[in-house]
Amino acid sequence: MAFKLDGNPLAVDVAFSHNDINYPANWLRLSTADEKTALGITEVSDSPTYDSRFYWGNGTAKTLTDTNEVDENGDPVLDENGDQVVTLGVKSVLKAQEKNIAGSLLARYDWYVVRKAEKSTAIPTAITTYRDGVRTACNTRETEIDACSDTAALVTLYSATYDSDGKFVKFNMTQYPADPNS
Repeated sequence: MAFKLDGNPLAVDVAFSHNDINYPANWLRLSTADEKTALGITEVSDSPTYDSRFYWGNGTAKTLTDTNEVDENGDPVLDENGDQVVTLGVKSVLKAQEKNIAGSLLARYDWYVVRKAEKSTAIPTAITTYRDGVRTACNTRETEIDACSDTAALVTLYSATYDSDGKFVKFNMTQYPADPNS
């Protein structure tokens, strides 16, 4: 919540003056609603914030699918190579991020693969199982993204489920396997 006095914003934890009286920085935090009202302080709702993965700053949902760009005449917009300009939709962006995550998780153990190729030293089973799990989880997560029919479904997918007491139950999206060395 934000506060206003005489139409001017008041910052929480910042001292202020009103009618020749100085109020300490913690006054807004410690005062009651009646004390604030008596001074003429009003509460103002904070502006909503939207997850920038799914929404523009004004709360409008971003396009889920890729868009072929066209000019004002409806003709394709081409890049310097003569290829159609495509603006990636949310799903394509999220799937690319998943590939990057999987790649970074796999990269930690690439040295085992190099060692196997150079010296024929076996890759430990735990590492092979982990790497297979990362690839499987990435593919599953991409499928889960593709299965979302609208922005609300994507938001739910990237959220978690909580019980009636507010305790975490599970992530809604498939999780990557635990690192074998942690």
